[in-house]
Amino acid sequence: MQRPMLDADRRGDEPGPPAPGGPPPPREDAEGRAAPSWAPWTAPVALIAALIMAALGGLVVDIPALALGANLTSSHTPPGLAIANTFVQDVAFVLAAAYCAHLGGRVVRTWQFGLRPPAAGWRSAAKMIALLLLAFVVLSAAWTAVFHPSEEKLLEKLGSDEGTLLLLLSAGLTCVVAPICEEILFRGFIFAALRNWRGTLPAAVITGLLFGGVHVGSAPALDLVPLAVLGFALCLLYQRTGSLYPCIVAHSLNNSIAFAALENWGWQAPVLVVSALAGIWAIVYAAKRVGVIAPETPVVGPAP
Repeated sequence: MQRPMLDADRRGDEPGPPAPGGPPPPREDAEGRAAPSWAPWTAPVALIAALIMAALGGLVVDIPALALGANLTSSHTPPGLAIANTFVQDVAFVLAAAYCAHLGGRVVRTWQFGLRPPAAGWRSAAKMIALLLLAFVVLSAAWTAVFHPSEEKLLEKLGSDEGTLLLLLSAGLTCVVAPICEEILFRGFIFAALRNWRGTLPAAVITGLLFGGVHVGSAPALDLVPLAVLGFALCLLYQRTGSLYPCIVAHSLNNSIAFAALENWGWQAPVLVVSALAGIWAIVYAAKRVGVIAPETPVVGPAP
């Protein structure tokens, strides 16, 4: 089976060597499929751009709210505004990744972010997801037993205990929106770009540390280490499956389990898990229907 080309000049039936100053040659992932050849320096640029865009987006939300009389201070953000700000932050992650992927006039396709089926199929991917989550649950339990981190206050800030609507919005944001957007930025772009620098393991370590660090303020300080480990493991899952979908699923399952635990839920926990996965499926399905997510196809290099 012929491997599709990525960011390489193709004028005839056979690819030739890249012209000086032209696009780099095509790369392959662990499964031998085309992988993006984004420059490693675009990884930190994407993270910085995401944080700046998130801050500016927060101002776009907060300034009108203040003008309308919202009780917003440095120490208190109304739950509705906290949800809106977090949503804007997640969208900023995707926009930053998309913008940096286009730097240099590159032609970009969604499959380059890993939005394509797992190379070895979903049965194999499901086993990897289960193994990753089991290992992370054991690590988290051991970490909590040894270091006793404080309880996470994110759901309290989002107002999940202040009414059904805020509870549903918090669950959707935490278990559906955040896993999609964070995976597109961290695994889909940052890890993929850093992998072109020193290979998989250094890229996974750096991406994991960045993933843990970006949760400063939304998670207890002691929980940043397990989050960094989770970020590292998700990179390896992405590398092994060649697809971002298993990472999104694993991320969603982890967040759903944590959400249910913080809410002290029983039977509601499996309902949340199923609902979150259904929500992700619905978003992906809609994106495919409107053409935002397209099948894997060859792409040419940067525009003149």
